[in-house]
Amino acid sequence: MGLDVKICGLKDQASIRAAAEAGAAYIGFVFFAGSPRAVTPGAAGDLAGFVPKEVNKVGVFVDAADDLIRQACEQAGLDFLQLHGTESPQRAAEIRKMTGRPIIKALPVEIEDDLMATAAFEGICDYLLFDARPPADSGRPGGNAVPFDWRLLEGRSFGAPWFLSGGLTAGNLNRAVGDSGARMVDVSSGVEVSPGVKSGRMIREFLSQASGL
Repeated sequence: MGLDVKICGLKDQASIRAAAEAGAAYIGFVFFAGSPRAVTPGAAGDLAGFVPKEVNKVGVFVDAADDLIRQACEQAGLDFLQLHGTESPQRAAEIRKMTGRPIIKALPVEIEDDLMATAAFEGICDYLLFDARPPADSGRPGGNAVPFDWRLLEGRSFGAPWFLSGGLTAGNLNRAVGDSGARMVDVSSGVEVSPGVKSGRMIREFLSQASGL
């Protein structure tokens, strides 16, 4: 059956082609200046032309202003919006209403109690995304190549479908899925040769591994 995979933080045509040809269901553009994967709405608009229609374009935002969100939606033709900051359920609802786009809400996980935050977003957000809580010295809420204890998700059900993220690679994907039960996964740093620099070979390896799970 295979997993639904989101390859996030793409900045060049070659990486988009590798992801699309190898079977990615989602491609992510990061609109957060503090990330080495950041793109502007204009740059994302140029890249969006290389994304096949059957692949969903996701915009990743971190406590972003309305103007940036609107510009990115318009210029890049985004299909989904991923909120990866400290956005409240109310803010998520506002953005969903403003844009008419489905919302993916990222939630940081370190301990079991962190999963209690999901309840407030269920019924408001279309998808959840569980990512590792960032290290204290990190300036980024995601893309830190850090996993969490995937067993915290084992056997749990939530009021929205969910992605697993955080430190995933082709080498640990099988164990991550086995421990968590995830059917949708998100990868960024795990297919990079250095922060922000994607590897077509690593993208293809990850998607090949995912297709068999």
